Amino acid sequence: MVQSIQYSIELVQDEARHLVAKGLVSRQQPIYTLCQFVPVREWPMIESELERCDFMLRDRIGDLIGRECWEND
Repeated sequence: MVQSIQYSIELVQDEARHLVAKGLVSRQQPIYTLCQFVPVREWPMIESELERCDFMLRDRIGDLIGRECWEND
């Protein structure tokens, strides 16, 4: 039996931050770029959560993850 993962906006944001930190995506790219890193069957759940939280797929990843906080400037 395949378990379905519940996606919260916080989980989506954390995953996006991780991909940005690894240099796999940039903050300037649209949110729909993230679908490349998610199993196809799970993307509709993520898309629903994004829409529920008023994010559009054409919005920038930077809008999704917010400002970066630096510990030491």
